Amino acid sequence: MPGAKPLSLRETQVKSMRLNGLLASTALGLALLTSQPGFAQQTDQQKVDAAVPVPDTTLPPPPTLKDVQPAPAAAEVKPAEPKQEAATPAAEPTKTEPVQNATAPAAEPPKSEPVQKAAVPAVETPKTDLPPKLNLSQPTVTADAALSDKLREMVTGKQLDRVGLRKAERTGVESFYAARNYAPIWIGSDAAAARAASAIGYLNNAEAVGLESSDYPTPDFKAATTPEAQAEAELRLTASALTFARQAQTGRIHFTRVSADIAFTPVAPDPADVLGKLAASDDAAKTLDSYNPPMPEFKALKAKLAELRNNDGQLAAKPEQKKPEQVRVPEGKLLRLGMKDDRVIALRKRLDVPGDKNNPVYDEDVRDAVKTFQETAEIGVDGNVGRNTLAALNGDQKGGENRASHNTIDTVLVNMERWRWYPRDLGNPHVVVNIPDYTLTLWNNGKPYWHSKIVVGKPNKATPLISAEMKFITVNPTWNVPPSIIENEYLPALREDPDALDRIGLKVEQRPDGTLRVYQPPGAANALGRIRFNFPNKFLVYQHDTPDKQLFARSERAYSHGCMRVQNPFTYAEKLLSLALPNENYSEARIEKMLGSNEININFPKPIWVHLTYQTAWVDQDGKLQLRKDIYGRDAKMISIMKGSEMKVADTAIDRPPNTSSKPVRVPVGMLNNGRGGGYRDSGPNFFDWLFNGGDQQEMRRGRGPNGPRADSSGRYYGSWR
Repeated sequence: MPGAKPLSLRETQVKSMRLNGLLASTALGLALLTSQPGFAQQTDQQKVDAAVPVPDTTLPPPPTLKDVQPAPAAAEVKPAEPKQEAATPAAEPTKTEPVQNATAPAAEPPKSEPVQKAAVPAVETPKTDLPPKLNLSQPTVTADAALSDKLREMVTGKQLDRVGLRKAERTGVESFYAARNYAPIWIGSDAAAARAASAIGYLNNAEAVGLESSDYPTPDFKAATTPEAQAEAELRLTASALTFARQAQTGRIHFTRVSADIAFTPVAPDPADVLGKLAASDDAAKTLDSYNPPMPEFKALKAKLAELRNNDGQLAAKPEQKKPEQVRVPEGKLLRLGMKDDRVIALRKRLDVPGDKNNPVYDEDVRDAVKTFQETAEIGVDGNVGRNTLAALNGDQKGGENRASHNTIDTVLVNMERWRWYPRDLGNPHVVVNIPDYTLTLWNNGKPYWHSKIVVGKPNKATPLISAEMKFITVNPTWNVPPSIIENEYLPALREDPDALDRIGLKVEQRPDGTLRVYQPPGAANALGRIRFNFPNKFLVYQHDTPDKQLFARSERAYSHGCMRVQNPFTYAEKLLSLALPNENYSEARIEKMLGSNEININFPKPIWVHLTYQTAWVDQDGKLQLRKDIYGRDAKMISIMKGSEMKVADTAIDRPPNTSSKPVRVPVGMLNNGRGGGYRDSGPNFFDWLFNGGDQQEMRRGRGPNGPRADSSGRYYGSWR
């Protein structure tokens, strides 16, 4: 190099030594170097520095290092070095050489740090080529991550719509999986696989609880071999589990599709809560089953359903239930106490009357046996054998009130379905009205506490299905006539006879807002009798006494406008108050002393739930399946839905016209003069003119309506009316 200073002898020797080392193998060079006594005495750090072809910083002044360039070349001859570029900085000191001095190497040991770092990878490089254990575990980690990523994509994207979830359920799924970083609950571990198997097994047997397994399709996880297929299988099972939980709790058929006189407040389970319980459970089947109604009535029907299905729709006959052929009592005249008739012999055998079975005399033993039978059959109890009693004795009662109107399995299924509409906790105590059975039962501590016959609504004035809280009892009630009765029955009757309401003790008044009130003051003739049981509801129905006691002797008792008439209301009141106010010592005698002309309310400190049910099938205390007529056609409607195309959307509510039965009847203010029963005026247009003539004031002022003359001074109408 021009201008370069000639090398000293020592420098020449050093350079020659380094060049010769490069020509020899690395192992041989190291062996020769370490064999020198001086080298062997160096520290470990010095050995590392000497093993790497870098400038010898122990030599005299730096100017002698300027021409030491082989270090990079030494790094390049190592093919196994993964970080060859890291060795390059070792030559950098030649660039800063003008500012170094003779003491720099000793005073600045950190400057050798890059050289040490470059040497470490050279020692550890072989380990990066030998990772068999890490490589074997890598696919599992990749698969889990891929599944979570695919779940995230499907949950947050539109793909979630494909599994048939409702909006609230989609929201619940999104929040649930997001909270667990999109980790699956049905796949990925032994516990998840067991959970999935339990859920699938239960959903595939949904028929056992009165539902359809086809409504809850389950995936084949064995066939899902890709992250995408696994994610889709995960979400399909999740969707089926959520659909089952909702329908098990609120029903497959929404009550609005059955009738307008059914009203409940269904509460569907929270989707995220359902999934959380499933994820935390070691028994998914048990968790899913918990969404079915917990009432003993439902569980008893479930057992009977299994029995029916195992016996081709018939209940299994038990040996003790088999009875000898029933004796038939021949037709004939009325049988009563003191008569002598050969048919009495058949009657004694039919009722198994103690004593001489061949005695033809209708004595007191026979009469008492007939009374007991009449009470059991819920027909008129008089101890005589007339036409109705004879038909019941021979199993020929008209209408077959103790028989279901449909296939027994279908009847059980719709009754199980209706239990899903009711609150999970019926309350303690609580009252259950069974409309098709015409009975009322007060329950306490899980057992029947009191039982009574009732009269229910006519088929066209059906008693509604509701759950409501009884809050008080009214002694000496005033009957405020429901608006529907005013509009549909009393006003048409008044067209024929304006004095009709007055004769039956009803009063009419008009409020300042124009609405009409028709009411009957307290008294023995009051339509509500002497006592009323109040549980406020939008249908304005309640339970009450009645002056028409004769109706309780009939087997079918659908005669009211929707309210429930109780056979023994004072006993009912005593039983209710013994539970609601146990320290007040209410008795029938004490309540009867309250009778008079003023209303008296007895408030409950804690409401008692009342459930108006429609049980055409139930299991009695003896374990026998009882069946009743479908008097309102509720079963027929539900069976039709179950077996038709509507079933696909049957769990979705439909809009019903608002209930107008409680909407007050309104007439123009001033049309009614509050006075005697009808409340008429002697001159000028009156309420009945408005009612009968359709509000045509000009015609009324002329003394005529559109269909004939108006009422005369006596308040009576003449002429033809619609």
